[in-house]
Amino acid sequence: MAKVEMYTKLMCPFCVRAKALLSNKGVDVIDIPAWMDKAKRDEMRQRSGGRNTFPQIFIDGHHIGGCDDLFALDARGGLDPLLGS
Repeated sequence: MAKVEMYTKLMCPFCVRAKALLSNKGVDVIDIPAWMDKAKRDEMRQRSGGRNTFPQIFIDGHHIGGCDDLFALDARGGLDPLLGS
C-alpha cells in the first residue's frame, strides 16, 4: 500500500471528504496538522509548489493536489493504481 500524507486544517470539510474517500479505500493517511504550525505550512507550500489551501495530499511523495484533485483522479480511474489497490 502507498504512503499517503495529508496536510490538514481543523474543521476543514474538504479534509474530511478526502480522508473519507481514502478511508473507504482502506488507506491509512498520515495526518499532518499544519493550520497552526508555521513550519508545517511552509513545508506544505514548498512541497506543493506554493499551494496554500487545505488539504494538500501526497501519495508516495508525489503531490496529488487538494480534495477536488483527489476526487477527479479517482473519477478517471487514476487513484487506485497509485494506491496499489
